[in-house]
Amino acid sequence: DGQAAATVVRRGVTHVPEGRRVFARMTVEENLRAGGLGTPRGAAARARERVRELFPVLAERAHQRAGLLSGGEQQMLAIGRALMAGPSVLLLDEPTLGLAPQMAARIAATIRTINAAGTSVLLVEQNVATALALASHAYVLEVGTVALEGPAAELAGSDEVRRRYLGVGGDSPALETRTGLTRWSA
Repeated sequence: DGQAAATVVRRGVTHVPEGRRVFARMTVEENLRAGGLGTPRGAAARARERVRELFPVLAERAHQRAGLLSGGEQQMLAIGRALMAGPSVLLLDEPTLGLAPQMAARIAATIRTINAAGTSVLLVEQNVATALALASHAYVLEVGTVALEGPAAELAGSDEVRRRYLGVGGDSPALETRTGLTRWSA
């Protein structure tokens, strides 16, 4: 729609890009304040408390430069910075990319908590198992084109999805006749 980024944020949409992209030379606290710019003071204080509850390590490292955090801690900071604007929609691009399995699981659990608290989450995730575990509805893309879409639980249980994207399942190439799944074609 060609709207300015500030307008999009004021309308309740924030984005966490792939690769974390924290302000490395700024402290954790400065990164969080940057995410809350333009947010009323009271709302920013509530958002900061929420971020500290979700990611206690950020409170412990508030005065540390963001570039010195581990990859997982930087991802927490990037998500926390986006939450400082009090979004109604949070766009996450590959939030578990490059993280150790334990840290990826922790980030996934936090995404679930954020969503359960009322923030809608649009997740782009290469890890199909993680994406389907977090989503209520999913789209499977192949070379930038929607190949399948439907309820995440049905996609997770689909032999085709399990075989093609998770590396397990039967040998039948046909799409199952699950009621909620739709095959897309160009």
